[in-house]
Amino acid sequence: MQTLAHFGGGGPGPWILLFPLIWAAAVVGVVTLLRRTVRRGRRGPWRPGPRVEEHSPIAVLGRRFAAGEIDEDEYWRRLSVLNEEFGRHADTKGGAA
Repeated sequence: MQTLAHFGGGGPGPWILLFPLIWAAAVVGVVTLLRRTVRRGRRGPWRPGPRVEEHSPIAVLGRRFAAGEIDEDEYWRRLSVLNEEFGRHADTKGGAA
């Protein structure tokens, strides 16, 4: 009886590694999917996270601060006003990284 482990009578064939590779790919895929899902919360790995629009007031304020047009005190003062007006769901970083 010829089995998978004794391919052609000379021992295992080179394709015997196919099954462990398939299992390894499946495990890596599941682990990657779970890590991305947990990291992003309930949105899942395929939906992008919240982003600040390029021309939003908070983004403009962040660019002005990054460019040195306003100082840190002015930035925080204006950011607090914008947070009161636009709510806490807006990104408080404002693009000034």
